[in-house]
Amino acid sequence: MIVCIVGYLLLLIAFWVNRRSSLFEKFSKKEKRLLFLVFLISNLAATGLFLAEMFGERGGKEIARNSYGGGSRTESYEVTVEGELEKEPIEIEIPERRYTNAEIQEIFRKIQKELEDIILGENENRDRVEKDLHLVKKIEGYPVTIRWELDNYEVMDTDGTIHQDKTKEEGTLVGLRAILSYGEEEFIYSTHVMIYPRTLTGKEKWIEAIQKSVADRENSTRGEEQFLLPDQVLGKKLQWKKRSAPRGYVILVLGAAFCGLLLWKSRQDKKEEKQARKEQLIKDYPDIVSKFTLLLGAGMTVKNIWIKLVQEYEQRDPLEEKRAVYEEMRITCHEMQSSIPEGEAYERFGKRCEAAIYIKFGALLSQNLKRGGRGLSELLRLEAVQAFENRKSMARRTGEEASTRLLMPMFGMLAVVMIMVIVPAFLSMKF
Repeated sequence: MIVCIVGYLLLLIAFWVNRRSSLFEKFSKKEKRLLFLVFLISNLAATGLFLAEMFGERGGKEIARNSYGGGSRTESYEVTVEGELEKEPIEIEIPERRYTNAEIQEIFRKIQKELEDIILGENENRDRVEKDLHLVKKIEGYPVTIRWELDNYEVMDTDGTIHQDKTKEEGTLVGLRAILSYGEEEFIYSTHVMIYPRTLTGKEKWIEAIQKSVADRENSTRGEEQFLLPDQVLGKKLQWKKRSAPRGYVILVLGAAFCGLLLWKSRQDKKEEKQARKEQLIKDYPDIVSKFTLLLGAGMTVKNIWIKLVQEYEQRDPLEEKRAVYEEMRITCHEMQSSIPEGEAYERFGKRCEAAIYIKFGALLSQNLKRGGRGLSELLRLEAVQAFENRKSMARRTGEEASTRLLMPMFGMLAVVMIMVIVPAFLSMKF
């Protein structure tokens, strides 16, 4: 309760500081309201919980048990003894609810009926049992344990497994005794089954004969370094071939998967390369338009400007990164030298760049030749202004994308912190 009072005092102090100081000026009104509301709600909720703990459960003597099969649990209480103890903590263990004698006897009878079908497993009836029995130790939904006893452990184990090598053709009668236990209460269920050797199919008979022949050969040559597999069984010739893991299939699948990954990687690389080229072209566009505007103002023709920019690019350091736009401009120079009309070369340049801004730029230069150069400087000046604005927008968008990508590691760190805080608190709670 003292914590809540301190919380309210901090809330009042924060409200006073907000009115008197500029400490919270960097927060908007909406953010201030949200902070105030969260702090107030958390304090009110804590106050309610403290009050519920102080007055809600005081004097309660009744403790609800867990239902059947729910297990025991531990509750924490404070006990006060007049004149002796004051709110002394004490742990009380509450076992689960137990069945009455009549209820458990009824459950025993239900389990007995179910066991008559369950223990048969894959066998049709108890008069002819060839496959393993299903001697369960517990039945789902009942808090009863089952222990089995047999009168012939040579033919069968307590889990129902039949020893086929110990069975007889005329059958062996085996008595089963199930002891059902619930606490100190017990109930005995008895029955009998007739165990016969398993009826084998033609294939199973051959496998059994081969395995027996191999076992006999191995036992007879136990002292030798190696033994030979039998050449024939039941008068039939045997051919042996050692089995090996299908490594060829594994290599084939791995090879196909690797090829698929290579194709996917190649497509991704091309996609990333194309995207990087597009971004580089857009980034270089303002510089290209500005140079054209400046040199046109100096009296140079479009073609001479084009050739001059390509020559300056070719004189750069060979170690510098190639620029896609200048590579395309160099191709345009070769086209003009190979008798392709100048206007058509500019339009082909814009299409090769595969960007709307360059298609527009090539169209402007091509139309300039038809109009005689009037107004091109003004058009390029406006285009340069627009290009720089687009470049700033692109830079802002790149920064926003970078900040968005940083959110994932931040969320990951938040999840780790939450786990570090919540898991120890959860483990320390007593249910």
